[in-house]
Amino acid sequence: MDQAKTLKRIVKKEMMNSSREGGTLPRVIAVTSGKGGVGKTNVVVNLAFALTRLDKHVLVFDADVGLGNVDIMLGIAPKFNLHHILRREKEISEVIVNGPGGIKILPAASGIQELVELSTEQRLVLSEEFDSLSEEFDILLLDTGAGISSNVTYFCTAAQDIIVVALPEPTSITDAYALMKVLSQNHAIKDFRLLVNAVKNEGEGKEVFRQLSVVADRFLPNISIDYLGHILRDENVAKAIRHQRAVLDAYPHSKASQCFMSLSKKICDLPYVHPGGSPQFLWRAILGGER
Repeated sequence: MDQAKTLKRIVKKEMMNSSREGGTLPRVIAVTSGKGGVGKTNVVVNLAFALTRLDKHVLVFDADVGLGNVDIMLGIAPKFNLHHILRREKEISEVIVNGPGGIKILPAASGIQELVELSTEQRLVLSEEFDSLSEEFDILLLDTGAGISSNVTYFCTAAQDIIVVALPEPTSITDAYALMKVLSQNHAIKDFRLLVNAVKNEGEGKEVFRQLSVVADRFLPNISIDYLGHILRDENVAKAIRHQRAVLDAYPHSKASQCFMSLSKKICDLPYVHPGGSPQFLWRAILGGER
């Protein structure tokens, strides 16, 4: 990076620091799952869409950095992605794209082997780039990968809230428990919020919560699982996905859409825990490895 460009970045950062001093930092929410195929990315997309309807400024960070598909789900073809940032070819402001309903999206790369496990250097590059953001966001949604890879656990440790998405199926429940166990025992995370997707009724969602709670109370007594709610099984979800649209956008009065609106209101009503420090400190904590 030449001297002129470096100087420009420093000036931009200092101006941003002074203008945002004392501002409210975004709520950082990691949406994750113990296994793939539970509809996690669809949850992120529709939750973001619902939050913008509540006048929230939302940035979706496709944190499944090597296999991202938020852009595909929304029919967006971004010119650049996270890979260009990590190679220092583009700045974050050049990569963020506009999504439906006013959502902002930081697209990940897809099929890039080197991004499956981010290195310390790559995390620091991301930290620097997040420092340069000139916009304020109310909510940052991290769409993590599935499972217990270092990338998944890394982004979960950075979040203020962790939403674990599960299906009413034995394998999904078991894998959700395994994810919470790893995050609790290896990363000292104690608080989780459970969202049960594709349920036939409210009772089915609460039964999944009950089963997880019983096992956690016995073997992970130090963790807390909060039941965030459920998303009803709805054929309109699959139809919206085929048309590369959020179900809230394509079928706003559907059963699933109403669930997403209810979910977004619950999230807005959750107590906000200010992490302390400046916006730049928060980005470094998220992407630079601080806790």
